Amino acid sequence: METISFTYPVWYLALCALAGLAVSLLLYYRSPLQASRGVVWLLAGLRFVGYSLLAALLLAPLLRFLETDRQDPIIVLAQDVSESVGLETDTTAYVAEWQELRDALSRDYRVVEYTFGSSVREGGPLTFSDKQTDLDGVLTEIGDLYGNQNLGAVVLATDGIYNQGTNPAYRDFPLRAPIYTVGLGDTTRRRDLYINRVFHNRIAYLDDQFSIQVDISARNAAGERTTLTVSRVGEGGATTLHSEAVTIDGPDFFATREVVLDADRAGVQRYRISVAPIGEEVSTANNQRDIFVDILDARQSILVLADAPHPDISALRQSLVGGRNNDVEVAYGETFTGRVADYDLVILHQLPSAAHRMSAVLESLREERIPTLIVAGPGVPAPLLNAAQDLVRFPGGSAQVQGNAVAARLADGFSAFTLSDELRQAILTYPPLQSSFGEFTVGPGGSVLLYQRIGRVDTEFPLLVVGDDRGRRTGVLTASGLWQWRLYDYLEFGDHSRFDELMGQLTQYLTVQEDKRRFRVSVAENIIDENKPVQLDGELYNSSYELVNDPEARVVITGPEDRQYDFTFTRTSNAYTLNAGTLPVGNYGYRATATSDGEQLVSEGRFSVQAVEVERYALEADHGLLRQLSDRYGGRLLFPGELTGLADSLRQSEAVKPILFETVTTRSVLNVKWIFFILLLLFAAEWGLRRWSGAY
Repeated sequence: METISFTYPVWYLALCALAGLAVSLLLYYRSPLQASRGVVWLLAGLRFVGYSLLAALLLAPLLRFLETDRQDPIIVLAQDVSESVGLETDTTAYVAEWQELRDALSRDYRVVEYTFGSSVREGGPLTFSDKQTDLDGVLTEIGDLYGNQNLGAVVLATDGIYNQGTNPAYRDFPLRAPIYTVGLGDTTRRRDLYINRVFHNRIAYLDDQFSIQVDISARNAAGERTTLTVSRVGEGGATTLHSEAVTIDGPDFFATREVVLDADRAGVQRYRISVAPIGEEVSTANNQRDIFVDILDARQSILVLADAPHPDISALRQSLVGGRNNDVEVAYGETFTGRVADYDLVILHQLPSAAHRMSAVLESLREERIPTLIVAGPGVPAPLLNAAQDLVRFPGGSAQVQGNAVAARLADGFSAFTLSDELRQAILTYPPLQSSFGEFTVGPGGSVLLYQRIGRVDTEFPLLVVGDDRGRRTGVLTASGLWQWRLYDYLEFGDHSRFDELMGQLTQYLTVQEDKRRFRVSVAENIIDENKPVQLDGELYNSSYELVNDPEARVVITGPEDRQYDFTFTRTSNAYTLNAGTLPVGNYGYRATATSDGEQLVSEGRFSVQAVEVERYALEADHGLLRQLSDRYGGRLLFPGELTGLADSLRQSEAVKPILFETVTTRSVLNVKWIFFILLLLFAAEWGLRRWSGAY
């Protein structure tokens, strides 16, 4: 619908007409044209209409358009496709009824279908195989997308069991439409024994212990006895690790049992927690649960290699053994015949010395890039220490029998690792150590943690320096007498925790090695749920250690029963990625290959896929939650067999109606092209008639 309006009073149109009349009279009244009277009147009329219309356009008239849009109501159908629904519902009959409802509603409304379980999907098959249920997620999705539209109703079909997300009863969803819930499943309290929950660490360390907390529940089974068993599942079958009897002492039984296991095998281990069936259970699928624990072999082999017996050696050994993943060995220069390459960290105490230059050991440490901590006192020749490392330049020539008593002060700006406030305060009170005389200097690769304090004078001579020395991480303590720090720690504070922290942080920094592999492939997690895709990411470096992805990269994943899955990585901007999809439960290994600069590079690793069976543990439907949702949003609770009447109820509802939106738009008449052509036609016709009649 179109109307016209003016920015000036309408009576101004009369002035426009008078202006057109004045121009016509001025031109054609008593006109000398040699034409008939009718032609003169026609010319005057054309001039009057043209000039009047032109004058009216100067009033800037506006055209108003009224547009009406119709928005049909939206009906959202959300179907729970989790396993618990499929186990307790006659899905064949129900799916047919659900599709009949969808077809009936589609004839009058815009119908949007969702399926939900582990995730929320628009559309999708009704297979009832999802491993988890997220009621909060689907209602949030519907509210976010359709909360501000003409949402007529939401039909939510589920059993009310959720095991992901928050409780929807305590959420306020942005929905201005009734929620009709369809109660699926069975609310009958039937006889059942099941493992409710299992709490455990995902990571444990080799030769350590870890605990598993098992929550056992039972209904309508008072007086029964069962056996809780914990087994390790491997390629050769299951091995029982723990077994204990459990007595069910009530109709609503709940008990917690804690099982402590030894982490005696490295790698991802699969454990099965089960309770023996008691007979006449509604389901025995929830009588067992499998878990995966990644047992890491993080032990570090540390060698304390000394020039001669010294109290420092005992202090170092006791402190390092306190870390349960450290294997510490003590040896002396004159008797050591082993290979330093077999150790993760070597501590040289008062070595090299005049009696034991240890040239072969130092050369091997340098070639193998073994992290090294040097504890040097006044008895160590400076030229030998300067040749052994580049972090600190020692003064003097030959060994000094007497030394300087130096205390420690913290360096500002040290960032290689962090010390606790307690340790930082304690260091300032530790007794002096014995160092050589002279002016020490720090090499270009050194980072100073502690400086020397001689008496009351704060010097810039380093006491403890760490850094990268010829491609290996190295630490240098320019004094000996650490045993006094450990003893003082106990005398002053009652334990050795501050000294042990210092040694622990120092050894951890030294033993962390930079990954120099040119081809690296990793998984985000070592243990992946069976309903989550396996994601692998890869990086390839050329000989200059620049990220490249020109060569093709492939990977072979080997699973249970030696079944292999071959994949080719997808290139990203400068790396590789692979979505291998979901894989069956079990332990897997992968071997990725790529060729760069004529060299074939290999990256290997392992991961495990664990079962997600939470849908089988609780099968008792919660229709009370569904009734609560329906009552709060103005709907009602329905059951299978009652869906056919829902379409008629919605048609009769006054709330489910189309919405009409009226939009008013305006634009200037000057922008209408046909007005221009009318004016052109009027003036052209007048000009043509004047020429035809002999006038100019």
